[in-house]
Amino acid sequence: MTVRILQFGATGQLAQELLAQAQDFDVEITALSRAEADFADLQQIVRVLKGAQADLVIIAAAHTAVDLAESEPELAFRVNAEAPAAIAAALGARGAALVHISTDYVFDGDKGGPYLETDAAHPLNVYGASKLAGEQGVLAACPRALVLRASWVVSSHGKNFVKTMLRLAREGAPIKVVDDQFGRPTAARDLARFILSQAERLAKAPAGDAVFGLHHFANAGEVSWKGFAEGVFDLAQGAEAPPVQAIATADRPAPATRPARGTLDTGKLERTFGVTPRPWREAVAEIVAELKAQERSAT
Repeated sequence: MTVRILQFGATGQLAQELLAQAQDFDVEITALSRAEADFADLQQIVRVLKGAQADLVIIAAAHTAVDLAESEPELAFRVNAEAPAAIAAALGARGAALVHISTDYVFDGDKGGPYLETDAAHPLNVYGASKLAGEQGVLAACPRALVLRASWVVSSHGKNFVKTMLRLAREGAPIKVVDDQFGRPTAARDLARFILSQAERLAKAPAGDAVFGLHHFANAGEVSWKGFAEGVFDLAQGAEAPPVQAIATADRPAPATRPARGTLDTGKLERTFGVTPRPWREAVAEIVAELKAQERSAT
């Protein structure tokens, strides 16, 4: 069965990886750009959805500028909560299955251990609050919805932590990274391949199947941002890796408060889907190699 996928989003990290990895799976993806489906225009979103033929809908578009969301909460909630809920409502119980992406930022990071899907959410910032509202709206409106929470997403596309660290190393400036925030990095490619590998199962599954509802996806291994940076440099430069100075979150104030330990537990996903995410270093090694290849080809 070739699964027809309607994808909202075309330029983000996950959106690009879904398109790039689709060739390895029996799927056909129609990806909609912001010009074709602007999440700020809910009526346009619903019109596009009603005119499409799809077995699976993937929401790979979001307002992900965490600090900027603090100054534009109305837009953040429109894009991250109202638009996904409108898509879910349009699909309802009889439409295509739905995959929606959320975040570890729905948690406050005070648990003292990895978060389960059953743990109470308590976001500390507008971005997290808007994503939590999106989760709730999607799950309430569409019984065949899978909501995947991911954390610290990185890839060779767009702006992300791996690319920022490598740029700083090239510039030769002192590198200072917070060492009191912990989580699990997620390679957008691994998340994309997981979704695509489950596309047929999701498209065929009835409401009430265990594949739907909340699940966590992240690569294996908890690390601090400083440890993550050191891992990136080790993979990219080995013995020539630059030193990384540890700083506290309080030493780098930002408009949005981040959770100190938003680590996601992926046990439910592993049991439900029989998939175990690989270690983050293995996934990031691929990203680093790809970025270095791009640099060589550019010169």
